Amino acid sequence: MMVLVTYDVNVETAEGRKRLRQVAKICVNYGQRVQNSVFECLVDPALWVKIKAELEKTADPKTDSLRYYFLGKNWENRVEHFGAKATYNPEGPLII
Repeated sequence: MMVLVTYDVNVETAEGRKRLRQVAKICVNYGQRVQNSVFECLVDPALWVKIKAELEKTADPKTDSLRYYFLGKNWENRVEHFGAKATYNPEGPLII
């Protein structure tokens, strides 16, 4: 399933800046950054439970915000792109 993860982490303090880096690192480990604080994660339900737990353990619910949008298995028909940053196919071949 495709999950869109968005976040807004309060960076007014050193702890907040550290949380921002940690949240971004978690997202980079499991998904593709499509905008500054927006990631597309192609995951199975078990992996999603793990990712969500990591994110919510890291974020401060008093000052930070995490939002999850579940696009499901038929996500290709639900995503449109216009403008800079070429789109990608997360199910395509990985070329390193």
